[in-house]
Amino acid sequence: MQYLALIYAEDGAGPQYDTPEFGAMMQGYANANKAFQAAGVMRGGEALQHTSTATSLRIRDGKTETMDGPFAETKERLGGFYLLDCKDLDQAIEMASLIPSAQFGTIELRPVMEINLPE
Repeated sequence: MQYLALIYAEDGAGPQYDTPEFGAMMQGYANANKAFQAAGVMRGGEALQHTSTATSLRIRDGKTETMDGPFAETKERLGGFYLLDCKDLDQAIEMASLIPSAQFGTIELRPVMEINLPE
């Protein structure tokens, strides 16, 4: 089953850029990537730019509306994600625990819904 591991953290949480602690965190991400690949669960993943760069879209009464920034106001922001193909939730939790941001933020695991669309 595929799980999306959504990586959330508050702005300013975790090590500051260009510090030894930041370098250690990035090494932790490199180590997690290697572990995901070695376990054969890695299907994708990326870091996201800051929420201030986001554009939200919705369609109301047939008209497309866009707004700068995220739609929801929260303390934690979505900073990145991994798509993991794990045998079960236990393995997904084991893999997600390797993500360094779990030490100061939150990793939300969401099963990917399998939908068979008509052709």
